[in-house]
Amino acid sequence: QVQLVESGGGLVQAGGSLRLSCTNSGRTFSRYAMAWFRQAPGKEREFVAAISWNGDTRYEDSVRGRFAISRDRATNTLDLQMNSLKPEDTAVYYCAVQPTMAIPSSANGYDYWGRGTQVTVSS
Repeated sequence: QVQLVESGGGLVQAGGSLRLSCTNSGRTFSRYAMAWFRQAPGKEREFVAAISWNGDTRYEDSVRGRFAISRDRATNTLDLQMNSLKPEDTAVYYCAVQPTMAIPSSANGYDYWGRGTQVTVSS
């Protein structure tokens, strides 16, 4: 069973930085994509960034250049470095994983999810 746990969320001022981490302590896959999604109050869950099994990355337009996704296979950890944060980045951030060679950007493309971590950016 896949067990994803996110950490690193918190409150930060606009322009600041946070680093989110997601650890999979359960079942792993040989070829898989991992991703970050976020959901603000009253809005649908939206794609943030993803990384494929071979290290290819994909970003949502509004975070490209500010966020960086990375993965450590040895520790089964997925990170999201978030810089130049804006109030509109405020949301619950979720980690997801899917055994696939693609890099899905839709929430429907992922079967396994963490419970999320809150990121709040004050203006």
